[in-house]
Amino acid sequence: MNDTPSVPPAGDRPDDTSRYAHPVFPPSGPPAPAAPPPTGTVTEKRPRRGAFAASVVAASLLVGGAAGVGGAAAWTSWHPADGTTSSSSSAPTSSQVVDTPSSSSNESVEQVAQQVLPSVVKIEVSGPQESGSGSGIILSSDGQILTNNHVVEIAGSSGSITVSFNDGSSAKAKVLGTDPLTDTAVIQAEGVDGLTPATIGKSGDLAVGQSVVAIGSPFGLESTVTSGIVSALNRPVDVGSDGQGNSTVYPAVQTDAAINPGNSGGPLVDLHGHVVGINSSIQTSSSSATEQGGSIGLGFAIPIDEVMPIVQQMIKGETPTHARLGISVSDVRSNSDVSEGAQVQEVTSGSTADNAGLSSGDVITKVNDEPITGADSLVATIRSFRPGDDVTVTYDHNGATKTVKLALDSDANTSNS
Repeated sequence: MNDTPSVPPAGDRPDDTSRYAHPVFPPSGPPAPAAPPPTGTVTEKRPRRGAFAASVVAASLLVGGAAGVGGAAAWTSWHPADGTTSSSSSAPTSSQVVDTPSSSSNESVEQVAQQVLPSVVKIEVSGPQESGSGSGIILSSDGQILTNNHVVEIAGSSGSITVSFNDGSSAKAKVLGTDPLTDTAVIQAEGVDGLTPATIGKSGDLAVGQSVVAIGSPFGLESTVTSGIVSALNRPVDVGSDGQGNSTVYPAVQTDAAINPGNSGGPLVDLHGHVVGINSSIQTSSSSATEQGGSIGLGFAIPIDEVMPIVQQMIKGETPTHARLGISVSDVRSNSDVSEGAQVQEVTSGSTADNAGLSSGDVITKVNDEPITGADSLVATIRSFRPGDDVTVTYDHNGATKTVKLALDSDANTSNS
């Protein structure tokens, strides 16, 4: 069992071929589409090219309801010229993780752009049925690059990945590791050296209203810089399922900095030039299955603190692990004693939740000091921790409020999280 909604989210795709191809509309959107084709049918017979931002988030998602997503693919015929790889004799260096300076920053967006642009790449991916472009963050001088899983997954086992650097050079790349549950991936650019690694900051230091800068390749336009503020923190964003019953849900940094298709995998940075998030999702006002929506000031980034341990696992060739409670949950039912929270549907025998005494029907309302508003909220919050972390869970049991402290399980030996 996993810590995910027990009922498939509204708008969930019938198959992986449409995962990033069609936006999911707000509740007042168009009529339901025709029934999906039989399993195994190829719905797109000609190659397609898109610029990917992980998802278009439905409005209902933001009030705690489970919601599916579709793609923010956008057509473009723009192709960059091929270049040659850069080289240097210097020893490889890697990104440093730094604390946010205690003093206020006087840096401007211009200064931040000059500092960070050399550490951001455009990624072009070609697969058997489609192709697309996204962005990435340089982690090491010899070409380790962080991006979104959904950017590179279309390459499959037979496709190709090309990375374009800020200086105009380019290189082929291979996948080092992927993690669909956090929508992250690490790739290795081949035959390069002397690159400029990004400086990794602390997303935990962010505050609502703080200025941030997004950098990437929206609609294929590489080295694009946009700026805005942190609009909200810990926003539960559900970008679909990995096909094994596990939802890709994360506690997003919401920003009004313009994020568009193609920004996926690029950095969200603070005014010190430190990476605090991975731009991954957008909400759109598009109401047509053929219309590709752009930024309306509602963009979402994966907080960097939550994924860096997973990134290190991928770099080492390890299988990423995630924290879990060992329960299946849904949004609160109407007959519950509380109005919002994550209602337990099933508890895995022997799990940390089982040992702590949680049972079917209980409603989890808080993890540590973080309020839980629904199923996605709980999954996102648990995913922000690591296996073995101690957390305090507050829940309603037959009208009585209870609190229990427990150590989170790991999904290392399970297929679900």
